[in-house]
Amino acid sequence: MRYLGLDVGSKTVGVAYSDPFGWTAQGLEIIPIDEEKEIFGLDRLGEIIKEYQVEKVVIGLPKNMNNSEGPRAEASRAYGDMVADQFKLPVAYQDERLTTAQAERFLIEAGDVSRQKRKKVIDKLAAVLILQTFLDSQL
Repeated sequence: MRYLGLDVGSKTVGVAYSDPFGWTAQGLEIIPIDEEKEIFGLDRLGEIIKEYQVEKVVIGLPKNMNNSEGPRAEASRAYGDMVADQFKLPVAYQDERLTTAQAERFLIEAGDVSRQKRKKVIDKLAAVLILQTFLDSQL
């Protein structure tokens, strides 16, 4: 089964996909969106779903440290509802607390990655971490 992992923000959606066996996650791209203008990148997401024959979507759920859900978690769930409605695919949510911080730490430790370059790939790497965490939990 092939999965798609999404790190949903207010301006971008980081995208990762799994191998056909659902074992490993790879970063794919960052889709620009604009929540305020209700531009959600669903056309591009549909192209990716079709191209990779995705059977399930995993969306990062940015919970608070006390396990409660705030406005960003609500926005992620709303995005998940749109994805489920438009593409008729099951959507799962994966706790993503600290994934962006973890992704940034990976990039800093890799060295020679400027702040500007990190900003361009951080959401994609966060999507990889979200999806890989989900895949690992399924084993």
